[in-house]
Amino acid sequence: MELAYIPSPSHGVLYLGPVPLRGYAFCIIIGVFVAVWLGNRRWVARGGLAGTVADISVWAVPFGLVGGRLYHVITDYELYFSEGRDWVDAFKVWEGGLGIWGAIALGAVGAWIGCRRRGIPLPAYADAIAPGIAFAQAIGRWGNWFNQELYGKETDLPWALHITSSADGRVPGYYHPTFLYESLWCIGVALLVIWADRRFKLGHGRAFAVYVAGYCAGRVWIENMRVDDAHHILGLRLNVWTALIVFVLAVAYIVVSAKTRPGREAVVEPAAQTSGDTAGDASADGEEKSSSESSSSEAATDSADAKAGAGDGAGKTGDASGGGTEVAAEADDEAADRTKTKAETKAETKVEARDEAESAGKKS
Repeated sequence: MELAYIPSPSHGVLYLGPVPLRGYAFCIIIGVFVAVWLGNRRWVARGGLAGTVADISVWAVPFGLVGGRLYHVITDYELYFSEGRDWVDAFKVWEGGLGIWGAIALGAVGAWIGCRRRGIPLPAYADAIAPGIAFAQAIGRWGNWFNQELYGKETDLPWALHITSSADGRVPGYYHPTFLYESLWCIGVALLVIWADRRFKLGHGRAFAVYVAGYCAGRVWIENMRVDDAHHILGLRLNVWTALIVFVLAVAYIVVSAKTRPGREAVVEPAAQTSGDTAGDASADGEEKSSSESSSSEAATDSADAKAGAGDGAGKTGDASGGGTEVAAEADDEAADRTKTKAETKAETKVEARDEAESAGKKS
């Protein structure tokens, strides 16, 4: 009796009326959105314009889907072109079957076209979207869980995957969930790229090369756990050889690029630089206009102060004139008082003389 295991969904598709909603397709779509969202944030942080990553993805994503499907169909052609098979099934992408090697290769062609149209370097764009691609792969692998495919050898571990379908030669049982192993590995690769990019300031495609090397290292051991049919070369599965070769190329690129083109790109999107210069010019013009207006305001203020000063001067002159008039009036009053006093004194003298004369007459 199994105490714990990872259950498989009974159906990989739900129907909304006549419209099928396939789990595999949903995982791919969600992964694309995550990659574009994170890539946009990283691109803007590097000095690019918001929306550039999404515009280029319009080219990269369709090319990547076609490339991934072509790689799968070519390497597993017997599933579609052997006796008793229907070649039309090769176009049924929603049933699963996308090779990451073809998706990256042809997706890069689409990205190159989009980058040329925007006038930006492809390596810089690749560095920005590298961790987002790894996260997209981590999400996309859950599409294999919906389809009950790409599992490993039998196991009794508590996280074993319970396969219930018997279609296409499957044998129900408990197997290593290699889809989960790869999903977790891709998350680790994404975090590694983000850390390495911040720590070493990777540029010129080296962050993307770290993603490629990291993914290939994990794909080697995960691929050896799978039990689905695959072509073998010298005893190794084809995808193992592909991962080893691509790993060596990615590491070689990191070493050579670090020596020939150290550091990061100074400008990743010329249009963003031009936009920034235009904004700076507009700001400078605004500052000059503000300075001019300030000068005019100061001149007007000085003029008003001058007028006010003139008014104060006139008021002071008026006050001085008024003060002089008051002094003159006081002087006149004092002169009149003195004249009046003299007249009164004379009158009093005359009266006293008359009184003395009358007194002397009476005595005689």
